[in-house]
Amino acid sequence: MSSRTVATLITALVLIVVLLLMLRSWRRRSRRDSALPSGYPQPATPSRQIASAAALYVATTPRDQPLERLNIPGLGFRARGGVSVTEQGVLLELAGSAALFIPADAVELVTHATWAIDRAVEPGGLMKLGWRLNTAAPTSVDSYFRFSDPADRTAISEAITTLTGRASGTPGSTAFGTEESEV
Repeated sequence: MSSRTVATLITALVLIVVLLLMLRSWRRRSRRDSALPSGYPQPATPSRQIASAAALYVATTPRDQPLERLNIPGLGFRARGGVSVTEQGVLLELAGSAALFIPADAVELVTHATWAIDRAVEPGGLMKLGWRLNTAAPTSVDSYFRFSDPADRTAISEAITTLTGRASGTPGSTAFGTEESEV
């Protein structure tokens, strides 16, 4: 056997081991998060839409842990879709999954972020939506969205802030350079 063949076999073996470890980790994460609900029941009667925009859904993470992806059904993978703000809450319509509803009283904050688990953009290029999962014990999560037009990000953020009926927090800088606006 030539040294080139041996090197190729070793490289292939290492790649297979890495892929198997990644698969095992994803399965563990899926089991860990399988009990987490994906949103709330949608309202029986539709309400007036306040704002809507196309967006790239990036990830949902535990509160303030932007590098720890949750594999919540419907929110486990990056997807294109739309974010709509209605009089009752926020509706996420992501490709490949059922529409997900977040009522206004479950929204905890809306802010701008620069990065999340596998996406880094210009400063403030992501919208971070902080909300509580529909669980017995309060579980806060952050969902990240990328809008192709910054005006859409601003319109959705302002609509969510208006919807919640609470004053925006004072914008400030965090350790990661994001602008925060709690609602």
